[in-house]
Amino acid sequence: MRIWQVALVMAGLVVPASAAIGAPNKKNGIVTIPSNHSVDETVARVTAILQAKGITLFALIDHSGEAEKVGMKMPPTKLLIFGSPKAGTPLMLAAPSIAIDLPLKLLVWQDEQGKVWISYNSPEYLKKRHGLPEDLVQNISVVGALAEKAAE
Repeated sequence: MRIWQVALVMAGLVVPASAAIGAPNKKNGIVTIPSNHSVDETVARVTAILQAKGITLFALIDHSGEAEKVGMKMPPTKLLIFGSPKAGTPLMLAAPSIAIDLPLKLLVWQDEQGKVWISYNSPEYLKKRHGLPEDLVQNISVVGALAEKAAE
């Protein structure tokens, strides 16, 4: 594992490819699934799905592009930050601490073998972390379906 990969894993941003794929990592709540597309194609697919559903894309952070600007090299890695005030506000009213994990995020990244992955926080993990009421978990459960659709 390269230094940048170790740093991402230690920061809890990604899980090693050897971790259980598609199931939340018990330690950090991150779900990672494979994508059948390049990073850029996966990001375009996520963006199109968000637009079609009327969900706001607040930011697209190109980590690898920013690394390149400072003379460092890393595989393509992009973070999409998205959400809906209609869905997120009731969550923050019920459990204000969830604001630290909202808006929702999808990390699209390529490993050193060239495989592309999508990682996101498990809604169940966020529920436990912030003590969300069961009836509001549906407001963030869309993240899994979005990742699956973009990956296919």
